[in-house]
Amino acid sequence: MERSYLLLLRYLLLNITAIAILAAAFFQGWVIDIFATDATRLTTVIAGVFIVGWTICTYKICHCSRELNLIRSDNAASQSRMQWYAGLTKEAGAESHGTIADCLRSRLYSRISAIRLVANHLILLGLIGTVIGFIIALSGVDEGSVADVGSVGPMVSKLIQGMSVALYTTLVGAVLHVWLTLCYQVLATGTINLANAVIERSEAPTFYAAQA
Repeated sequence: MERSYLLLLRYLLLNITAIAILAAAFFQGWVIDIFATDATRLTTVIAGVFIVGWTICTYKICHCSRELNLIRSDNAASQSRMQWYAGLTKEAGAESHGTIADCLRSRLYSRISAIRLVANHLILLGLIGTVIGFIIALSGVDEGSVADVGSVGPMVSKLIQGMSVALYTTLVGAVLHVWLTLCYQVLATGTINLANAVIERSEAPTFYAAQA
């Protein structure tokens, strides 16, 4: 396997492992139980937000891997970004190389910041589910009916339903947050490698000689 494909390989291995764990939980019946006991359907919303973030991350990984391949293979399609960087450094002078390099890294990082935002919102949605679950649990408690044996059953049922919502939404939000955050870290590493590759290749003497 060529070095240029290691980014995509790491991403695939990470997600294959995560999907295998998810499949094991599904065959144990845990996944179905989580979605079936959530009357608020907030776990479905959390899963939907994760799928959107994961899809974007997968697209970015493929795009970043392709750019790395093109730059390392000296493909003509990769010259535009290096020409942009080389042009700026030539106009600004050697003393501004560090600033321009930081600018390049910032531009590349801005392309992936949405994924980290989505991952953070998964935790937030899980916490919202926790609050909603406790509200549901406490809404079924009637102090005036505690002594009534016939009212205890419905109150306990409502309490269990609310606690299920609170715990399951927190669990789903936390697990999917970890999954998407790990995917983001792989993408962030690839983005750093891409920025460094652009800087190294565009500052190489052979590149400047080709542009002369």
